[in-house]
Amino acid sequence: MNLKFLVAVAVFCQSFSLYGQERPYKNDLRAPAFPLVTIDPNTSAWSYSNELYGDAVRHWSGKSFPLLGVIKVDGKSYRFLGKEEVELEPIAKVGVHERWSAPYTEREPSADWTKLSFDDSEWSSGVAPFGTKDKEPNVNTDWQQSKIWIRRAVDLNEDLVGKSVYLEFTHDDDAIIYVNGIEVANTGNATGKASRVKLSADVVKTLKKGKNIIAGYCYNRVANGFFDFGLFLEKEGTTHFEQVAKQESVDVQATQTHYSFDCGAVRLKVTFSAPMFLDNLELTSRPVNYMSYQVESKDGKKHQIQLYLEAAPNWALNSPLQDAESSTFKNGALRFVKTGSKSQQILGSKGDDIRIDWGYFYMASNQQNTQAMVGNSHQLRRNFLTGQKGTTSTSTGRQLALIQTFDVSRTYQDKVLLGYDDIYSIQYFGDNLRPYWNEKGNSSIEKQFELAHKEYAQLLKACDRFDAELMQKAIAVGGTEYASLCALAYRQAIAAHKLVKAPNGDLLLLSKENDSNGSIGTVDVTYPSAPLFLYYNPELAKALMNFIFYYSESNKWTKPFAAHDVGTYPLANGQTYGGDMPVEESGNMLILTYAVAKTEGNADYAKKHWKVLTTWADYLVDKGLDPENQLCTDDFAGHFAHNANLSIKAILGIASYGYLAEMQGDTQTGGRYIAKAREMAKKWKEMAKDGDHYKLTFDKSGTWSQKYNMVWDKLLKMKIFDEDIRSTEIAYYLTKQNIYGLPLDNRQPYTKTDWITWTATMADDKQTFERFISPVYRFMNETVDRVPMSDWTFTDRPKRSGFKARSVVGGYFIKMLESKLEK
Repeated sequence: MNLKFLVAVAVFCQSFSLYGQERPYKNDLRAPAFPLVTIDPNTSAWSYSNELYGDAVRHWSGKSFPLLGVIKVDGKSYRFLGKEEVELEPIAKVGVHERWSAPYTEREPSADWTKLSFDDSEWSSGVAPFGTKDKEPNVNTDWQQSKIWIRRAVDLNEDLVGKSVYLEFTHDDDAIIYVNGIEVANTGNATGKASRVKLSADVVKTLKKGKNIIAGYCYNRVANGFFDFGLFLEKEGTTHFEQVAKQESVDVQATQTHYSFDCGAVRLKVTFSAPMFLDNLELTSRPVNYMSYQVESKDGKKHQIQLYLEAAPNWALNSPLQDAESSTFKNGALRFVKTGSKSQQILGSKGDDIRIDWGYFYMASNQQNTQAMVGNSHQLRRNFLTGQKGTTSTSTGRQLALIQTFDVSRTYQDKVLLGYDDIYSIQYFGDNLRPYWNEKGNSSIEKQFELAHKEYAQLLKACDRFDAELMQKAIAVGGTEYASLCALAYRQAIAAHKLVKAPNGDLLLLSKENDSNGSIGTVDVTYPSAPLFLYYNPELAKALMNFIFYYSESNKWTKPFAAHDVGTYPLANGQTYGGDMPVEESGNMLILTYAVAKTEGNADYAKKHWKVLTTWADYLVDKGLDPENQLCTDDFAGHFAHNANLSIKAILGIASYGYLAEMQGDTQTGGRYIAKAREMAKKWKEMAKDGDHYKLTFDKSGTWSQKYNMVWDKLLKMKIFDEDIRSTEIAYYLTKQNIYGLPLDNRQPYTKTDWITWTATMADDKQTFERFISPVYRFMNETVDRVPMSDWTFTDRPKRSGFKARSVVGGYFIKMLESKLEK
């Protein structure tokens, strides 16, 4: 998208305004969670409730990212954003934040081992966390047996009776924990990270001045083990902002989320914007979002207004209990607040349920009418309510706050900028890479904020125009419900990636496998998410694959098939996933390379990587028709052989190679591979046929599965499989739908919503497509799991089976991609 063109069109076409007057397409979807700030996997903040003030703002992982917004109208305060949460201070920190020593044993002790009086002098001594060393991060004491018993002594300076005390613990797998001999947690067969339990009054009564005992048992059933626990005390104080505004509406668009509130004498409109235009890499990677607002006097009279925005250091910490430093400063036209961890261990942690704890989070607004403060949350809030000036002393607290003061008799508009400087984003085969916006090290976060400030008006108009165009095009090809899903998917898909440039100049768009295993650059996550990037910018589709090509071409990966990933986010130093997916990943890479060639009209990208593509194609010729026992992208379903849908991928991967050869002028090679693919497709039809449908696996009659991989035969016009296979499958699938969608296959009632969209795109008409999409829309609209969209959901109940906030929802754009390829 050309930014100047968008702005010009937006100015010309004023059917809707910058601040939520009539927009041409309103999204009526009640999102499972609403995107607020979406920069990358680390800075990704969402509202998990229907009302913006109904819950704390949260990171995609579910951990709190406190962001509190309050408007004071003629002295009366209305909370419109976030919720005041319980604040905790450590009594005994968990080991990942502060090492603690304790006696432990891996042999079952006597029944009284939880008691304060128990003699543990014969036990070994270890330092927490306990776990499988070299397999789990932060482990200090190696635990190799299946069970462990730990007794942690906690010395108190006073009795805690009458106070609110919490136990926090991380466990893999089963855990039972006791405080002074009383059981306070029993997880059963489960794992958990930073779980929290409030202790009962009876337990708190036992927490006396002097020595106390937390006794923990953990049973590692399989694979890696981990155990860590601590105690925390609720800070005294009451909530300050009980009065909430009345939310009138919410509307999720591709780049913006719009809210409207009734606040007594005024109406408040708030918009969260992320101008992520994929054909403008500077904007896609710019680490600054907007919270813009408009205040309108409902009665035409003059009103005194103050707007208060407060954030916690959580935005720059993995855990809120880590030490942080916060400050205020001025730069150019902006007044800033800033926070970050004291430790600043850059690229010092990796994993799934991990938040960044290096770099700095910022909020800024214009200097003219903005106060910037750092302090204790309760003091800041009391001062705002009473009109006193807030403190700027970092010694009294570390919360960040901005206050804007103005009068309004008609309307007033302004904004707050929110951003993050991660300094270094990715480690790539030993090299620490800066974010794309600062790849040469010649920019700064202050410059990025300045650009965002200067370009604000034109970017917001461009966002409005882009959002309207997306809805218009998506409605045209797939209907209103489809368009609503695409709008919600847009920021989720992009913000699950980080854009950097490799030392060799390759553009790298590295995904984080959110809420799955934390892998970085997973090929079978790239594959479903690719339609979004193929549609808007094929260069970014290449950026999803460049690192996998490099991994093989550098001989760092020497197997004759494509790797699964290049590490664990944010460390891309080589595959860390435990199992290969040979047919899956090789087929993915070949098909997507051909899709790039089709969108660009040439095979230059394939030519650059021809040697490794040849190796992968030949592997599929040998192994692809009837796959051996192995994982595919739907790895949660486990290993199985003779996978008919995986075979389709292999066959279309071979065909892709053949067509790529033809595009380079090698018709002989191309013809040979295309003929081979058609020969295999003919055999596939014979092997998979099962009456009125086709099998899940070649060896099991009476089974079925979604053959979503066949969508590429249609989109890329390969003509490899007989067209009647698709029509037969579509007709059969319509008999298997449940209230919330089409199951993945006959084994379980769960599904993958990205694959449903691909399956639906195999249909020949819009009406049939919509019959598959409507149940997915209904699921998202009704699900009780309030998290960023899940792609792994049940079809018979409004519950997710797993996963959230993943980039694979970019796969929803495959129907739009079809319309592009047809042109």
